Amino acid sequence: MPERTSATMYFDPACPWAWVTSRWLLEVEQVRPVDVEFRVMSLSVLNEGRDELPAEYRESLKKAWGAVRICIAVEQKYGQQAVRDIYTALGTRIHLRKEERGPEMYAAALTDAGLDPALAEAADSTAYDEALRASHEAGMRPVGTDVGTPVIHAPGPVEGETVAFFGPVVTPAPKGEAAGRLWDGVLLVAGTPGFYELKRSRTVGPVFD
Repeated sequence: MPERTSATMYFDPACPWAWVTSRWLLEVEQVRPVDVEFRVMSLSVLNEGRDELPAEYRESLKKAWGAVRICIAVEQKYGQQAVRDIYTALGTRIHLRKEERGPEMYAAALTDAGLDPALAEAADSTAYDEALRASHEAGMRPVGTDVGTPVIHAPGPVEGETVAFFGPVVTPAPKGEAAGRLWDGVLLVAGTPGFYELKRSRTVGPVFD
């Protein structure tokens, strides 16, 4: 059996595309020898000072602070593995159930994940922002600031080497061996020196199957 390796996905719970990618990665774990760690980036941090953005999007970024702060609070209290659990709980309520983000929803998501619902108070606290920015910086530094989420850090073609990239943006999330084949292909192109971009126009929105 091949030795298992590790990969890290940086997410903001607000992003529906990152949510789909995260569900794909859970499938990848089942068919490839890779363990995925989930860590936080922040669309609110990424877009600070970008006044040219549409007013509606800027308003949504104000709401996005809450969930990422909660994820950091969870990581600090329970450890890294719990971030996966709170992401799944938040994503289910935000993207599948279309629930309004706020104190009640955050407390319910924490309860779903078996975590202290009092951590919902972190949403309105700046006490976690230094750690949040550090996590964001660690995720975005290798890929730059002209991309968003998902960002993945994965094993490179040379042992001990890591490659980082934005994406893949895919919907719906591939299942089973199809998920594994996409992982193989993503690693192949990401590990090619000088490879930067492969893109086509999206014709459908995120599908949460």
